[in-house]
Amino acid sequence: MRILGVASASAALALGVAGQALACNITEFSAEAQCDGNKGVIVVTDKDASGTPATITVFSKNAAGVEKQVGEPQDIKGSAKGTTVNFQENWKPNATYRVHVKAGDQVDEDIKPDLVTPSTACKKEESQTPTPPASPTPKPSASTPTSTPTPSASESSSAPAGAPSNAPSPAAADSNLAETGASSNTGLIAGVAGALVVVGGGAVYFGMRRRGASSGR
Repeated sequence: MRILGVASASAALALGVAGQALACNITEFSAEAQCDGNKGVIVVTDKDASGTPATITVFSKNAAGVEKQVGEPQDIKGSAKGTTVNFQENWKPNATYRVHVKAGDQVDEDIKPDLVTPSTACKKEESQTPTPPASPTPKPSASTPTSTPTPSASESSSAPAGAPSNAPSPAAADSNLAETGASSNTGLIAGVAGALVVVGGGAVYFGMRRRGASSGR
């Protein structure tokens, strides 16, 4: 009889321990603030292997401790791998939320510690606008006349100078005539002078003959 009693007590103890192991516990619940694109969401996970149905309620808390319920309470049935429920909430950085769990008569308490959101808010994903390719520089058409290059100083200085002319310029001729006293009437004057010389010579000749004749007498 004693042996049967000890065996029964051991079995009951084992069943009690197993029942406690399968019982729902607050430590099997967790909460996290995440981002769904540019929107905030609070995710509650239930890893209760017993699958005890539970109800999750989320409250936001401001600096003064005033609470406001987020959305409506949601039911969840946990699993060993974890089951999640999402509460849509555009949370702000470093905000505080209280998450309450009610699972039959086994759990009726908050997840500790309170949930504190990250210091960075959810950002809208910026669409990357492709940069347009640079347009090629238009090439000048073949019909466009090109400008004539300006000759360099060396080219212009190497050009042959005009050969000097041996013919006197009109100005030089005039100046020579001015120096000698010649003019356009020089020929006429020379002819008159020659005639006078001839006449004078003849007069001298006849005068000498007359003088010789007079002396002979």
